[in-house]
Amino acid sequence: MSTEQDVVRKAPLFTALDDAAAASLRASMDSVKIAKGSVLFAEGDEGDHLYVIVEGKLKLGTSSGDGRENLLSILGPGEMFGELSLFDPGPRTSTATAVTDAKLLSLGQEKLIPWLATNPNVSLQLLARLAQRLRRTNEAVGDLVFSDVPGRVAKALIDLGERFGKQTDEGLFVHHDLTQEELAQLVGASRETVNKALADFAGRNWLKLDGRAVLITDFERLSKRGK
Repeated sequence: MSTEQDVVRKAPLFTALDDAAAASLRASMDSVKIAKGSVLFAEGDEGDHLYVIVEGKLKLGTSSGDGRENLLSILGPGEMFGELSLFDPGPRTSTATAVTDAKLLSLGQEKLIPWLATNPNVSLQLLARLAQRLRRTNEAVGDLVFSDVPGRVAKALIDLGERFGKQTDEGLFVHHDLTQEELAQLVGASRETVNKALADFAGRNWLKLDGRAVLITDFERLSKRGK
């Protein structure tokens, strides 16, 4: 089982640091606990902190003027978010909500900037993280234009499986903690259409549904459907 230190070291903020520097930076960060369903920050809020997830999962989403919600991403242990506000001060571009009880570490701009000045490799890691985020956004836009809903559902399940899945004798068990409505928001489709895609995959014996989890029994075929 990974220790808290192992989880934190996976975050882009820490990967470029040696153990001593990582321990020093970790000591300057504040611990934050958030209960399932609670909002850490809302779209439009002012913010100057980034966060690293130690335990649990959070979702980042946006809302349209007519109340529709779009889920941008699901994040888990070792992943980082909120860094955009450090380089482009202004309102938060999404709402961060706890999908499960979660434990986080936070770091404010006033503490991070001195680190960037003395540890330029950290800046490179953060730039790489922002570039990755932009790439994922571009892919998501392309998927909405060129991929059908079943393809987007398959791709989302594969992504969740690669990050949160655990291999078992029966297949890859993915405890994603999402409701079917949240999964629909993640792929930009209606819940009914997503449910139909899931039922089709189950009928093909590619997966088995289990509440807020899924057992992927044919990773190869599901992966091909998501391309």
